[in-house]
Amino acid sequence: MGKPRVRPDLFVVLGATGDLMERKLLPALYAITTSTGPAAAALRILGCSRRPWTERQFRSYAVRSLVAAKAATRSDATAWAARHLAFHSFAAEPAEQFDGLRTQIEEEERTQRTSGNRVLYLALPAEAFPPTIRAIGSAGLNRGPGWTRFVIEKPFGRDLASARSLNQLIHRSFDEKEVYRIDHYLGKETVQNLLVFRFANMLFESVWNRDRVEHVEITVAEQLGLENRAAYYDQTGALRDMVQSHLAQLLTLAAMEVPTSLEADQVRNEKVKVLRSLEPIRPQDAIFGQYTAGSVDGEHVVGYRYEPGVRRRSSTETFVAVRLGVNSWRWHGIPFYLRTGKHLATKLTRIVVRFRQPPVWFFGPMEGGEIHANTLSITLQPDEGFELGFEIKRPGHAISLESHQLHFRYSEAFGPLSDGYPTLILDVLRGDQTLFVRADEVEESWRVFGPLLRNPPRIRPYPAGSWGPKAAEELLGTEGHEWCPP
Repeated sequence: MGKPRVRPDLFVVLGATGDLMERKLLPALYAITTSTGPAAAALRILGCSRRPWTERQFRSYAVRSLVAAKAATRSDATAWAARHLAFHSFAAEPAEQFDGLRTQIEEEERTQRTSGNRVLYLALPAEAFPPTIRAIGSAGLNRGPGWTRFVIEKPFGRDLASARSLNQLIHRSFDEKEVYRIDHYLGKETVQNLLVFRFANMLFESVWNRDRVEHVEITVAEQLGLENRAAYYDQTGALRDMVQSHLAQLLTLAAMEVPTSLEADQVRNEKVKVLRSLEPIRPQDAIFGQYTAGSVDGEHVVGYRYEPGVRRRSSTETFVAVRLGVNSWRWHGIPFYLRTGKHLATKLTRIVVRFRQPPVWFFGPMEGGEIHANTLSITLQPDEGFELGFEIKRPGHAISLESHQLHFRYSEAFGPLSDGYPTLILDVLRGDQTLFVRADEVEESWRVFGPLLRNPPRIRPYPAGSWGPKAAEELLGTEGHEWCPP
């Protein structure tokens, strides 16, 4: 007697012909349906778009996207698309009316004998969020025969008021336990490993505090520029695009207290506590920059204001550096430095914990030497892993110190890592919200960083291919600190 057939869940993507679906979601969905357990392998995917496509055209688009991403061969992608994909076009329907979509979802659930469980994934521009959410509620798509889970991408609001308004709108149709706000950085293995690294290794957790740490720096540097996103980016800027979301999340994981368990809300409670304990950002503690013409990887780059689609007098920041204080018992008085920018010298996402120097230095002047504090560098991309810097004595009679690194690389131990989307999609299907951002997290983050939007620092130019404005170096220099070299 054969095994009973697994009844598939239905994964509905609104905005299924856009850039996110092409670059991230399709490869992730292909990966989890071909390499995980039977429940995910049976997943039924319904793409929705306003393009007047047929199902055949949508499947052809999916095959081209998977081949271009090197996620599958053409024959494998074709067979996969025929087995998993369906399509719904809104082209012939009145705007903001999802009655036709409801009919097709019910038809899919009947003919494909699905489990009755639904994932509704908004892969749409932010301005489309409110009308789409209202239409979902009006059509009753938020309630089905099984569970329904609602997934929404960033940016989640443009400030505190809009984030609160969006949360209220979502909560009219969905309970918070059904809402999954994606920050794809949280799906990366190295980000998840922060919890393991800190709380499974007493060697590090015992020194993870103001008694042993001098400062912490978090860098998310991008070599790329706007990449055909000028219309979005010029209305958004680096603070909304990166600081309020990605960097704030990395900060919470680095600074949080030990949760009572790994249950989702216990972890997220501790992250919210970090955001609530952040001191107000003083004007002198924030640096905004905008790139000018320069060279990145040997290629000439035009200045931001001369990029196609950017306003010639634009004051949008492409670089942010900020000093933050965490008013907690563990971190009081210890600065956290955050920076991010477009067209910087190299691609790098890294957390550096710089430990204090010995209180008494009795080695005296050393040949060609200077005192180096111990540092722990946790690299999230591109070469995922960590390095622990320490001092050793050079061989020979004289006392001469030299810095060396202990290192671990994920690629050496486990091979290439995914970009985080397969992990996050599987967590949605499993109902695990640990790696997703809760409503109060979003609002607390906007509370901290929103004032910089109302009273922004002046924009300082920096050449493309550099590490940002000189003022970003001076931000640390006032306290005798400096950014860790890449």
